[in-house]
Amino acid sequence: MMDRYSRQILFPSIGEGGQQKLAKKHVLIIGIGTLGTQSSEMLTRAGIGKLTIVDRDYIEWSNLQRQQLYIEEDAKNRTPKAVAAKERLQAINSEVEIEARIIDVTPVELEELVEGVDLILDATDNFDIRMMMNDISQKHQIPWIYGSCVGSYGMSFTIVPKETPCLHCLMETVPVGGPTCDTAGIIHPAASQVVVHQTTEALKILTDNYDALRKKLISFDVWTNQIVQMNVSSMKKVDCASCGEKATYPFLQFDEQTKTAVLCGRSSVQVRPPNVQQRNLKQLAQQLEKTGGKVEANAFLLSFTIGDERMVVFEDGRALVHGTNDVEKAKTLYHRYLS
Repeated sequence: MMDRYSRQILFPSIGEGGQQKLAKKHVLIIGIGTLGTQSSEMLTRAGIGKLTIVDRDYIEWSNLQRQQLYIEEDAKNRTPKAVAAKERLQAINSEVEIEARIIDVTPVELEELVEGVDLILDATDNFDIRMMMNDISQKHQIPWIYGSCVGSYGMSFTIVPKETPCLHCLMETVPVGGPTCDTAGIIHPAASQVVVHQTTEALKILTDNYDALRKKLISFDVWTNQIVQMNVSSMKKVDCASCGEKATYPFLQFDEQTKTAVLCGRSSVQVRPPNVQQRNLKQLAQQLEKTGGKVEANAFLLSFTIGDERMVVFEDGRALVHGTNDVEKAKTLYHRYLS
């Protein structure tokens, strides 16, 4: 039904040839929250051949403000995000093949997920997974598009293996201790702006219009009306462990992953970051107080309680999530408030 895509085909940079290419492409979207719901809908409406959508979480009331595929019934039923998203996306375009996976992504899952994929879209909420995505992208030579947002601020960068710097080149080490949506809030327009940049770049790649790619890191604040495009090409490192000449893909190794352990007899899970950190507990307390939860701290640790959930954070970055033996729930809470 090419009439369905007639307005897109009229756009000369896509045309009938580009539309036919698009219909044969497979995109993996990791995270079906604020960014993932919007980008998956745009690509579904555009006529992508296949979408694999991955998320470990379920829908909560606070998601409805900005995660546009979901409705109140989903929050009432705590429907898994991937399940609800697939249902809505298939209703939008039944021609698109949608594969939904309710899993926590680790390097093991990534190796399976990237098989036959032409592009990876970042719609996650933590750098732990992003650095894994970056390494799997470099290992299998699959382009991916980074995107993040918090408050009214957003950022995006398109990473093409062998051509652009990778995320490891830009970040050096995984950033910690910054604000999250749960500590600093977020407005829907900021997320939408990130998605606009991500999906436009995605359409360029999927229709083989590589020459039109931005090739710059873009950041913006939709509230203060600021926008910056930064040329980061000089930051590509020949000795980068993720994309350099002797790449070892460190973030696919166990030592670079977040560790968890169920504490025997305590109904608690310890979550430990890949590397020992030095967290500023005073600064973290100020961020967490904005959530409306209860924060108590001493010179050695911080206790944070919100609703029925409580965690204790130590200076070395470890956290004890109390009241559960569910490792996946503990990791979700850890990344929600501390990532």
